[in-house]
Amino acid sequence: MTNHPTPSSRKPLEGLLVVSLEQAVAAPYCSSRLADAGARVIKIERAEGDFARGYDTAAKGSSSYFVWLNRGKESLVADIKNPADARLLHAILAKADVFIQNLAPGAAERAGLGSAALRENNPRLITVDISGYGPGNSYTDMKAYDLLVQAESGLAGVTGHPAGPGRVGVSVCDIACGMAAHAAILEALIARSITGRGSAIETSLFAGMADWMNVPLLYFEGTGVEPKRMGLAHPSICPYGAFELKDGSLVLISIQNEREWANFCRVVMGDADLPNKAGYETNNIRVANRDTVDAHVGSVFAAMGREEAENRLRAAGTAYGFVNTLAELAHHPALRRVAVETPNGAVSIVAPPTTRDGAMPELGPIPQIGEHTKRIRAEFSKP
Repeated sequence: MTNHPTPSSRKPLEGLLVVSLEQAVAAPYCSSRLADAGARVIKIERAEGDFARGYDTAAKGSSSYFVWLNRGKESLVADIKNPADARLLHAILAKADVFIQNLAPGAAERAGLGSAALRENNPRLITVDISGYGPGNSYTDMKAYDLLVQAESGLAGVTGHPAGPGRVGVSVCDIACGMAAHAAILEALIARSITGRGSAIETSLFAGMADWMNVPLLYFEGTGVEPKRMGLAHPSICPYGAFELKDGSLVLISIQNEREWANFCRVVMGDADLPNKAGYETNNIRVANRDTVDAHVGSVFAAMGREEAENRLRAAGTAYGFVNTLAELAHHPALRRVAVETPNGAVSIVAPPTTRDGAMPELGPIPQIGEHTKRIRAEFSKP
């Protein structure tokens, strides 16, 4: 009798070969998720390595970005302009299932690694070209980094305080792009299982974030009104925002309907009659009277400690959250962590956001520059 692996013991992408000519965040994000799912991911690096290796040394001497996005990969040092290395890459790609690249626009084609040519030689290959602004427009050749795309996409314009635009504190444009590429690869793998043919996937940092900007864009085009930057407040609901407690911490509350408002007034504010008073009756009235409403709510919270505020908000059934520091995030009860081995020892990172069959993922180690070069060259140089 053949023993088949159980769903939890066999990863879903085992047996797939992914080659990623990648650097920075977007492409490594995508390929890291494929590696987590069991794919063999060969990461092509320059002799000096992916420049993201040098962003910082916070994770036991390794870069926090690199540890997050490169677990479970094999590192092959190769120069795509070197004829012998180019032949090696083509030998690997002849057997690959997925090829991902986020070089400068046109660089892959100039190196003989254009998607169309590769898929002619290997029709089952799924190619993924990641760029800053996509092909065929006046921005195609522009350099693109996350903060630049936050600005160009309008995200910075709707983020921050009324005093001025703000940056989202993580690389959301890179991440949005990497997530979209990952989803597209999985779709292409399903399609290939039906048709036997690969697909050409293109995406960009700008396209990923522009998709996320649909709501403010449609709102603007439908009303002619730019959504206001509200900091930690909601533009069309009141009260919905952050209020300072007596210890200086911030609690963010959200009132979604008049029933919740009545419960909040009775239990948290200690004033069951407040919803009947002028300026407090309905959400539209409260929004128009926001300064007064927020000041009154704020004065009540200012006399509370965190524990009292939490107890009252829970009793009222009010949605709330604390504006946590990173130190508080590190001890959050909902935070799940998993260990990743680095050259200098294990680092505890935040676990990927999904589980499969109730099991936490097992993540592979972080490769040193060129750690697998000798073995890969020997493997794919065979006649």
